Amino acid sequence: MSTRGTDFLYKWIGANVPDTVGADVISVAELTQKVFADAKSVGISSTEIEEDTGSVYEVILDAIVHHDPGIAD
Repeated sequence: MSTRGTDFLYKWIGANVPDTVGADVISVAELTQKVFADAKSVGISSTEIEEDTGSVYEVILDAIVHHDPGIAD
């Protein structure tokens, strides 16, 4: 189990998935490749991320589809 991989993924999504990104196949695939590249640059493998989360593609898609920007101040 890799808490480090899971934490990295969810922090990365919060910082890198724009509010306006569409839930289309290409956008999600590009974000998936970017998260793996960024993780690799800090020494986290794709296997380490996917141990707890399963499909990173599906996690990113879910984050886009269920995005809740909250209440404006």
